[in-house]
Amino acid sequence: MKRSDFYYELPHNLIAQYPTAERDESRLMVANRTLREIGHRTFRELPNFLRAGDCLVLNETRVFPARLKGYRPITRGAVELLLLHPHGDSWEAMARPGRRLRIGAQIAFEGSDLTAIVEDVLDSGNRRVRFEGKGSLDELLKTHGHVPLPPYIRREDRASDKERYQTVYARVRGSVAAPTAGLHFTPDLLTKIEALGISLARILLHVGPGTFQPVKADDIRDHKMGAEFWKIDESAAETVNRCRANGGRVIAVGTTSVRTLESAAVKIGSNWQLKSGSDWTHTFIYPPYNFRLVDGLITNFHLPESTLLMLVAAFMGRVFAMRAYREAVRKAYRFYSYGDAMIIL
Repeated sequence: MKRSDFYYELPHNLIAQYPTAERDESRLMVANRTLREIGHRTFRELPNFLRAGDCLVLNETRVFPARLKGYRPITRGAVELLLLHPHGDSWEAMARPGRRLRIGAQIAFEGSDLTAIVEDVLDSGNRRVRFEGKGSLDELLKTHGHVPLPPYIRREDRASDKERYQTVYARVRGSVAAPTAGLHFTPDLLTKIEALGISLARILLHVGPGTFQPVKADDIRDHKMGAEFWKIDESAAETVNRCRANGGRVIAVGTTSVRTLESAAVKIGSNWQLKSGSDWTHTFIYPPYNFRLVDGLITNFHLPESTLLMLVAAFMGRVFAMRAYREAVRKAYRFYSYGDAMIIL
């Protein structure tokens, strides 16, 4: 398929700049893959579309204040680092502007005794940096770090985003972006869901920039996904496998949960099961694709021509997916990270 097969027109005013006042008051599009029908509800009505024996898969990753603003000590030129993931005692980071940050270059931070030193320039253009000096990186992130909100959120008042741009079940720090489908859940809603006999499997995928890297190739098969780290413990694997064995539906909360499940699927006999463990995934899901473990998907509305939209189109069918997106535009749904949600069953 071509990248242009996943394009749609979106009025700028439908890009959500703020979250809803209450997490579960966002709108919920309900898409039935079998009947090709679309309904419109609110997210707090989600339990009406689940049934006893189902399993929701939640990504427990937590966004950290990975964006650091510093300067070159000699020139005082501004430098911005986006920390991605650790490499031993160093970190891989995106740097802006990066052209002059050669090996040995230093970045200082106002009011801090820590300095970042460029150890290597990677093939990707990213830098590997080491932090030296008095104090800890945790303290530097606490005092100087900023939540790396997506570039389409264009506002200055960002203090509340440190907690609002997290799921209520976020536990393990490591993402540069939130798994946004989970932003709609509240503790009360999760309690109601479990009371209905629906199990929760908690897995981990640290969201990196690869998830949002634009598809530049006209033929989408030529696109290469960046690596992201996932981890599944034995309890989560057992929960998912028990659900499948008992005839329940495995419903992934977010595209990150889908990619984790599909990356960790193993075939035993004629059946697919979820394995525990950890690894890095480059999995890129686009039509046509035979899903191994996922029966349902809860997700937000994604950018045109993005890998996220391609995954959704693989799950619900491209024609039906693009029809749903056009209807979401007509119905003035709110789009992207702080926008509304859809459930696909």
